[in-house]
Amino acid sequence: MLAKVLSTALLGLDAHLIEVEVDIGGGLPQFSVVGLPDAIVRESRDRVRAALKNTGFTFPVKKITVNLAPAGLKKEGAGLDLAIALGILAAEEIVPPRALADRVVAGELSLDGHVKRVPGALSMALACRTRYALILPAGSAEEAAIADGSEAYAVRTLPEAVEFLRGDRAIEPAQPVPIAASARIERMEDADFADVKGQEHAKRALEVAAAGGHNVLLIGPPGSGKTMLARRLPGILPPMEREEALETTRVHSVAGQLGDGSFLMSARPFRAPHHSISDAGLVGGGAIPRPGEVSLAHNGVLFLDEILEFKRAVLEGLRQPLEDGTVALTRASASTRYPARVMLIAAMNPCPCGFHGDRGHECFCSPNQIQRYRGRLSGPLLDRLDLHVDVPPVSIRELGEAGTQEPSSAIRGRVGRARGRQAARYKKDGIYCNAQLKPRHLKKYCVVGPDGRELLEQAMSRLGLSARAHGRILRVARTIADLGDSSVIRTEHLAEAIQYRGLDRRAEV
Repeated sequence: MLAKVLSTALLGLDAHLIEVEVDIGGGLPQFSVVGLPDAIVRESRDRVRAALKNTGFTFPVKKITVNLAPAGLKKEGAGLDLAIALGILAAEEIVPPRALADRVVAGELSLDGHVKRVPGALSMALACRTRYALILPAGSAEEAAIADGSEAYAVRTLPEAVEFLRGDRAIEPAQPVPIAASARIERMEDADFADVKGQEHAKRALEVAAAGGHNVLLIGPPGSGKTMLARRLPGILPPMEREEALETTRVHSVAGQLGDGSFLMSARPFRAPHHSISDAGLVGGGAIPRPGEVSLAHNGVLFLDEILEFKRAVLEGLRQPLEDGTVALTRASASTRYPARVMLIAAMNPCPCGFHGDRGHECFCSPNQIQRYRGRLSGPLLDRLDLHVDVPPVSIRELGEAGTQEPSSAIRGRVGRARGRQAARYKKDGIYCNAQLKPRHLKKYCVVGPDGRELLEQAMSRLGLSARAHGRILRVARTIADLGDSSVIRTEHLAEAIQYRGLDRRAEV
C-alpha cells in the first residue's frame, strides 16, 4: 500500500513543500528512509516505531520505504516525524488518505507519542497559506497563525492527530497569542536613559543614531558607561511595524529561538555576542547555512563590546551585511540569504591600557602602540560606522547630582517624529530611514548649499575622509536636520555630523 503526506523542509528562511511517500510491501522487515535525509531524519525510524507502539498502534512488520521528494533537497531536523508516522498509518488504512490530501503536517515525536514544537512554523505558514491547512504541534500552530490567511490546527499527541483526521475529534484553527501592548514598554523601562548621569554628548549622538538608523562607535576608558549607553538604545527606537515584526520573528523562528507564550516579537532585538564568537556564529554559516547574530539582530541592535578583541576575520565578515542589509551564504549543498538590517553599536578603549585621554589615570602607551591598537579596526569597516563618539569618564560631582535626567520616553518621542518625516519622504523609494540611502538618493535628498559644500570640502581635505565617509556625513546631517524639523540641510547640521568622524583624522594621537 502506498500513501502520501505533505510536509516541509527549511532552506534558509523559506519552507519548501516535501512529499513524504510511504510504501509498505512484502519482504523481510525493514524500515528505510531515502531522499537525502540527514542523521536526525534517519533517526526518525526509531522515534516513529516507538511512538506508534507506545500509543496503541500496531507497527507493521513489513518492508517500509519512506521517500522524501524532491530527492535533491537536503532534509534535516525532526519535523518530519509526524508526517512519516501518519503516512504509515495511512498506508495501513488506519487514517483515510483523502484526509491528508490538502494538509501539510510537521512535528517532532517523542517516544510516548507526544508531538513537540518545531522551528520555522511561521515560514511554513507563509509557504502554505491559501493553499493548504497545517497540522502542527501546540505552540507551533499559534505561531503559524500569525501569518494572515493561514489555517493551523494544534495537536498534542499522535492519537489526537489520528482522531482529527478520521473526523472523531473536532479541533478549531489556532489563534495567535495576543501580546500585551505594555509588554514592550515594561522591557524598555528596565533600561532607561534617565539612569545615565552626564554623557550629554554621547546621549545626543545615540539620539541621532536612533533617528536615522546609523551605526555608532563608542570610544572611552573602562567604566565610562559605554555598555550602559548601548543597552539603553533599543528603548528610544520606534516600535516595529507589523512587516518588520514578521521579518524579525521569522528569523528567530527558523533559528529555534522563540520563547514560549508570545510569538510575534514586539520589541526590537538586542544582541551582544562575546568576542570569542566565530565568523559562522556572527554572520551565519554551517554545512546547511543558519542565521548568525547579525541576522538575529535584524531590525534591532547588534552590540559588539570591546570590538578590537574580536578576531579580524570575524569583523571583516560584517562589511557586506552592513552595506547591503543582507547576508549571502553559499555552500556546496545550498545557497541562501538572511536579512541583516541592523544598527551596529561598537565599543572600544582608546588605547591598550584603556586610559588614553583620561585625566584621572595615567596612560603609559606610546603613540605607536596606540596606533597599532586602533589599527585592528580596518579602514573599510571604520567607514561603515557613521558616528565616532567619545565617552569620557563621568566625574564624582556629576554622579552625585540630584537632578533628574531626561527619560527614554521623551527621546523616543523625538526619534519617532524624525522617523515619521523620513517615512513620508521615502515612501516611494521603499526606504525606512536615512542610513539606508543609496548614492543616487543622496543627490536627491541631501542637497547642501554653497557654504555647506565649502565646509564639507575643507573637512574632506583636512581629515582625509574617504568617499564612503563623505556619504555617511551627508546621511547623518540629513538625520540631524530631521531632528531639528528642517527640510534642508544647513551648515550647522553638517558641522555636527563632521565632528562625529573623530577617528578619520590622519593623526589621532
